[in-house]
Amino acid sequence: MIVREMIVDDIPQLAQLYRQFWDEDSCVDTMDQKFNLFMKDDSHILLSVVENNCLIGSVMGVICGELYGDCRPFLVLENMIIDQKYRNRGVGKVLLSELEKRASEKNCTQIILVTESDRIEACRFYESVGYNPDTHKGYKKKLIIK
Repeated sequence: MIVREMIVDDIPQLAQLYRQFWDEDSCVDTMDQKFNLFMKDDSHILLSVVENNCLIGSVMGVICGELYGDCRPFLVLENMIIDQKYRNRGVGKVLLSELEKRASEKNCTQIILVTESDRIEACRFYESVGYNPDTHKGYKKKLIIK
């Protein structure tokens, strides 16, 4: 198992991983375009976990600027996915450990994430690696695109 920066060649396999979770197709061409933009502006940390040349997990961290205190950035964790066949094997822990290391290197003070409350296993996982559900309350609102 190797954790590395995501490369554009990972995108088709990433679309398949997302399909496992959301049961809908992603546009690989649009994903390629967005990936290239993210790589140019240094606002994202995109990591892949690969085993035998196969993508088995991924996470995206979005670096956000801050306007209070010492104005150090924070990171929003999004779209963490592990192939169903590889869950409960330590892949997520390795992936998050690397994300946290890279966020620290970019001077981020904290990592924020939101997950659905009915995703019991995901909630247990995040708690097991140190994310505390009792200190904050998160909200999410989907917007209607016109």
